Amino acid sequence: MFKIKRGDIVQVIQGVDKGKKGKVLTLFTKDGRALVEGIKLVKKHKRRTQQDQQGGVISIESPIGLSKLALFCKSCNRPARVKFSVLKDGTKTKVCKECNEAI
Repeated sequence: MFKIKRGDIVQVIQGVDKGKKGKVLTLFTKDGRALVEGIKLVKKHKRRTQQDQQGGVISIESPIGLSKLALFCKSCNRPARVKFSVLKDGTKTKVCKECNEAI
């Protein structure tokens, strides 16, 4: 089970993009990687076609390892370690270990 889900805001804690924040677009659970908006951009050469009249070099996101990502806590304003808590109504939520606020 992963603590990071699609739609979460994460921060990169290792690598070239260290410190950048983005939204998780896709998770590749089998590989342990995620596609994050605006993180780990690579250049791709596109050929001009009838649908795409303008070819050239474009930047696209590449998957990054989940071990290099941490959930971002808005109340602490920094990457957070997370624990799970069960509320009184029986729902399970992610909670920041530093400030005990729901993420």
